[in-house]
Amino acid sequence: MPDSFDYIIIGAGSAGSVLANRLSDSTSTVCLLEAGPRDRNPFIHIPAGFIKTLANPKVNWLYQTEPAPGTAGRRIATPRGKTLGGSSSINGHIYNRGQRLDFDTWAQMGNRGWSYADVLPYFRRSECRIGPGDDAYRGRDGELVVTDIERPDPICDAFIDGVVNLGIPRATDYNGARQEGVGYFQRTIHKGRRMSAARAFLYPARGRKNLDIRTEVHVTRILFEDRRAVGVEYRRGGKRHELRANKEVLLAAGAIATPQILQVSGIGNPAHLNRIGVPVLQPLQGVGENLSDHFGVRLAVRVRNARTLNERTRGLALAGEIAKYLLLRKGVLAQSPGVALALCKSRPALEHPDLQVIFAPASYKEDAAYQLDDFPGMTIGSWPMRPESRGFVRARSADTGDKPEIQPNYLEAEADQRLIVESTKLARRMIRTPELAHWFESETTPGDAVQSDDELLAYAREHGTTIFHLMGSCKMGPAHDKGAVVTDELKVHGIEGLRVIDASVIPTSHSANTNAATIMIAEKAADMILGKAPLPPATLSRADSDGADNALV
Repeated sequence: MPDSFDYIIIGAGSAGSVLANRLSDSTSTVCLLEAGPRDRNPFIHIPAGFIKTLANPKVNWLYQTEPAPGTAGRRIATPRGKTLGGSSSINGHIYNRGQRLDFDTWAQMGNRGWSYADVLPYFRRSECRIGPGDDAYRGRDGELVVTDIERPDPICDAFIDGVVNLGIPRATDYNGARQEGVGYFQRTIHKGRRMSAARAFLYPARGRKNLDIRTEVHVTRILFEDRRAVGVEYRRGGKRHELRANKEVLLAAGAIATPQILQVSGIGNPAHLNRIGVPVLQPLQGVGENLSDHFGVRLAVRVRNARTLNERTRGLALAGEIAKYLLLRKGVLAQSPGVALALCKSRPALEHPDLQVIFAPASYKEDAAYQLDDFPGMTIGSWPMRPESRGFVRARSADTGDKPEIQPNYLEAEADQRLIVESTKLARRMIRTPELAHWFESETTPGDAVQSDDELLAYAREHGTTIFHLMGSCKMGPAHDKGAVVTDELKVHGIEGLRVIDASVIPTSHSANTNAATIMIAEKAADMILGKAPLPPATLSRADSDGADNALV
């Protein structure tokens, strides 16, 4: 195999898949390195199969957080994809870009070219939206197919109607002019199959002669000459290999692995690097710091007068659903885990939504590893969109084979404690509307005995969990920001030939699921790397009188 390429990409997740496609669509030679196997596991591609991948060590890193007061001393299971497509191959299929506020804040922090007007064209470029939406916001010709649910569910319809009657608007397109509202999820599912980043971006490019995709290779460190990245060292089959990068090394391993790889390569906080025995190449205090994640609480309800997904995925009913899926690519196996969502405000006076709520006609056993209840059930989960708590990722040793220390410090900030209580109380009101009364039998978790704010906060600490949106551990920012790791061109401060391109560069908590934003980041980065002019920014207006937060002129 050739041992030198123009570009070496570490990580074949959402960002790496986009980069591999865009960079190989040129005369450049590209090598994509992935620690996991190819995405041949059938549960990756069956939408409901995500539940089988969340605890599978062959396609999942199975990280865990450190115990902390915010989780009542518990470790929190933290799945991350380890296969082509990365976490987009095991996630819940939700396509949610975020708010104009998010990206304008990035720009206001000194990151030129990252305002909502600047990034909207890149969201549009990657997207193939099938369904309603204003084409000023939505893309129709990209590779990532985004669809609506094929068959509305009566319980979900009742949930949406009930929330509307609570005063929350009905969403027309939460990825368009207005994020606020309640409605059905938009999903990365097409014709009954998962639309992972690998399927969308890698599959069309994998036959190109200038793209070399190597799986089951574990990167051990980045190689440098002086302060320039010149290659990568990795292990494969017990043997050590080196690759040379003629132009750049592109680190796209995600919010956990990316800071770990930087640290073992000599880039990070000198005190930490000294503790793990790594010589300091470039002191950067922010590597691994600023870690953010969404932390949520779910309420489960026993359902009457209906069959839910709990019953439809057992015994003879499951056999029927399997047959339906094999023959038609339809049924519960073609469905995402979350079905409806509400993006809403904790207080009416707020200008922007600050809470996300998801709803599904299914329920899970309390504290069980993704096991459905034995009775008919429905679930509502909720979390603050922009948590203030910050944590860290730190390598335990100089060996990337040792999983790093992960500490998100969930619920450390007082504001997060207040909002998790408010979001749970709001979710309770949503699940007990007159529109759902026909199906509501009883709340099973946390149950009617948990009522006061102190009790709800204690329940969140004892039973809350990650929403799988880790970000920010190598944040983007100008040089005068001592916590910044990369520039607004995603170049590592003080180092030549090395960029970070994944969710770790997101500088603030993001008001949405992270997959869409990560793909956008990689789209924009590809133009920077190839020296192309950025796409022309969208023309935006101030938020209009009905509260639209992403308004175009």
